[in-house]
Amino acid sequence: MDAAWEDSGWEPLAPGVGRCRLPRWDATAGLVAGRFGALLFDTGATLREGREVRMRAEAALGRRVTHIALSHPHFDHVLGTAAFAGVQVYGAVGTRALLTRGSRGAEALREDAVRHGVPAVEAADAVAQLVAPHHQVSGELTLDLGGRRVTLVNCGPGHTGHDLALLVPGDRPVVFCGDLVEESGEPQAGPDALPARWPAAVDRLLALGGDDALYVPGHGAVVDAAFVRAQRDVLAASSGVS
Repeated sequence: MDAAWEDSGWEPLAPGVGRCRLPRWDATAGLVAGRFGALLFDTGATLREGREVRMRAEAALGRRVTHIALSHPHFDHVLGTAAFAGVQVYGAVGTRALLTRGSRGAEALREDAVRHGVPAVEAADAVAQLVAPHHQVSGELTLDLGGRRVTLVNCGPGHTGHDLALLVPGDRPVVFCGDLVEESGEPQAGPDALPARWPAAVDRLLALGGDDALYVPGHGAVVDAAFVRAQRDVLAASSGVS
């Protein structure tokens, strides 16, 4: 990988594929580059964080991000999206209604951000500029970034009712999991989680990547299939699912 990626804060995962860990909530932002397109997976918890991710991405790429995929509609993954102009935004089916300005979902995002420590002014500013997905994914959607095809997969419900994953094929595939998988702590099940269906969502992640893939959690360090499988079993045991 070009040294510019590491110099601008991206952990290399494969040629043209990297991730950075954002401060405070240790959330992941992923970046995948093709010849003419570049996809960012999640945008951070505030516009300030989104601008930081944008600068890092542009420093690594030497050009702008063209596509954004949002793993799920929680504040720490979506509130930085408005920092990116002229991009096409993707989310799982149902995400658009929750991320529409003025909606009850938008107000819930603002409240959740403030509850978790985002300054009230920053949270209100981000929600006032909230970007809803232009494209909603049901099943799978493959995007051509120019010499590189990536697949968005609606893997949920699980952590939320609207969980989107990203598969980057290669000699060692990379799967961006969103918060269906977490490494820096136990999986977080909020009021919008569906615990009984979460293990099946993780099974879909494992089917995407297989035993040899790198799995990138929504929070924490990159893991392997054995870690994902063990976390799946914990989720199944806690929810009474076999």
